[in-house]
Amino acid sequence: MQHKVIDTKDVVIRFAGDSGDGMQLTGSLFADMSAVFGNELSTFPDYPAEIRAPHGTVSGVSGFQVHIGSEHITTPGDFCDMLVAMNPAALKANAKWLKRTAMVIIDSDTFDEEGLRKAGLRNDPIAELYIEDRTIIVAPITTLTEESLKDSGLDRKTVAKCKNMFTLGMACYIYNRPMEYIFHYLEKKFGKKKPEMIEPNKKVLKDGFNYAANIQAIPNTYNIEPAHQPKGLYRNITGNQATAWGLLAASEKSGLPLFCGSYPITPATGILEELAIHKNLGAKTMQAEDEIAGICTSIGAAFAGNLAVTTTSGPGLSLKSEAMGLAVMTELPLVIVDVQRAGPSTGIPTKTEQTDLNQALYGRNGECPMVVMAAHSPAGCFDAAFNAAKIAVEHMTPVLLLTEGFLGNGSEPWLIPSMKDYPKIIPPFALPNRPYKPFERDAETLVRRWAVPGMAGCEHRVGGLEKNHDGVLSSDPLNHALMVKERAEKVQKVADYIPELEVNGQKKGRLLVVGWGGTYGHLLSAVQDVRAEGIEVSFAHFDYIMPLPRNTEEVLSNFDRILVCELNNGHFVNYLRGIYPQFQYSQYNKVQGQPFLVQEIVAAIKENL
Repeated sequence: MQHKVIDTKDVVIRFAGDSGDGMQLTGSLFADMSAVFGNELSTFPDYPAEIRAPHGTVSGVSGFQVHIGSEHITTPGDFCDMLVAMNPAALKANAKWLKRTAMVIIDSDTFDEEGLRKAGLRNDPIAELYIEDRTIIVAPITTLTEESLKDSGLDRKTVAKCKNMFTLGMACYIYNRPMEYIFHYLEKKFGKKKPEMIEPNKKVLKDGFNYAANIQAIPNTYNIEPAHQPKGLYRNITGNQATAWGLLAASEKSGLPLFCGSYPITPATGILEELAIHKNLGAKTMQAEDEIAGICTSIGAAFAGNLAVTTTSGPGLSLKSEAMGLAVMTELPLVIVDVQRAGPSTGIPTKTEQTDLNQALYGRNGECPMVVMAAHSPAGCFDAAFNAAKIAVEHMTPVLLLTEGFLGNGSEPWLIPSMKDYPKIIPPFALPNRPYKPFERDAETLVRRWAVPGMAGCEHRVGGLEKNHDGVLSSDPLNHALMVKERAEKVQKVADYIPELEVNGQKKGRLLVVGWGGTYGHLLSAVQDVRAEGIEVSFAHFDYIMPLPRNTEEVLSNFDRILVCELNNGHFVNYLRGIYPQFQYSQYNKVQGQPFLVQEIVAAIKENL
């Protein structure tokens, strides 16, 4: 077979297998290695929803998709150029994502009668799944790994865990990836506690590379050149890491110690775990006994003068709703991060959606306005978290920051910024030994002053009961109406301090595509694909939802039709309809626990045109 080395601008690779096959690690290493090489990338870890799904079944398949390229990458890709399937269930679950030109690597050792039966397949899975026209590489990966490590002294179970390194070596050959980064990772991971694991893993990696180079069954290998990026120091970062680091940056810029009180919940736990690592930066974390305790300890920390944070996902947000009302009533700065997942109730914990927006806007009793923001990319979670903290502190209000499982677990290259480029955060502290009324407000912003315990002459009470400007309990109807009005106006005045809505494309036209949150990359790619066909369409994405940017009405008025795309049944489009009913809206919605496919958005745009 004549071997070709093909230069390509981008490829999509999907690693899939049982939860114990190490596919998440394999995908992460491939992504990190490509980031070090200089490629643009976007990743999509796809975890099984069950904690202990039966081994070898479709419900237990764990996948990791990575899209790497020499140009700007905005999505993990719709369909893959290569699939690594470590068992029949992985092949069955992911065959639908194969391009017509895709290559498939399967571990033939797992394609026995029992493996096929557990996956719901019969004798010929390639024919049953209609993938005969793909390039199928059938390799006895388990056997080859055992042969590679037969003299290592490792037990059989440990050897079996190394087969993911064999597949990673094959992928390195096919896509011309330098393996030095992985060698460094292995040395760092095992250097102190398990140094005996370093050389065996290196050997398996090299043997996988050499096997792929010598079997003569792989027709082509591929070069993906480094991307032309602005100079600077980059790292591959997940959305949860970026969120945590954005909060740490806000702590530095405000001079306030950071406190996070949270209860572990998928997919938000990574933020709490990341913050817990950074005690040296003054971060304090508390793993509370439940969601209610998590937010209540954070409210207490805000009262005591901390930059207070609590993190959760949809079910936890429901439990926190009463305490969120307390934060609104006391007008204390608090950042609530909701990493959305599929619901309702427990739903599908490891899958992504945007189905918490209505809850974020309206899910509290009484007139309870709150600033609501949304992050639009994994790296963008840094700025989103920083800005959420800045608004919370400077406007003395709780801020609800919405991210999504797709963003929290996904990753992309991030240009590490300099803190000198970020603005100071100025807490509106009261002045000691001056007359102090807890709810007396700044005339322009309606922000009250923040008096922390120990501040001389500023003793006061806050709590869930309505009070007047002096901080005295009041059930006077007119006072209640005034305080409700002022709290709502304070939130609306935040619009004066956030960026105006930007339009990508022509400022006037037939169709404006609108999105919010983590759909940004897919919508941008779809709009660019449509434009490449000579069809003009514009795009606007919302990072700020309550309040909306000041120029929102002006932007919407310049288009004949507004297509709102979101991963729910229409939360944001109905929110816009309620505020701006004069415009003509259409919508494209998806509620499958999966991100949009670019081709789905392209079809929706063309239908609306």
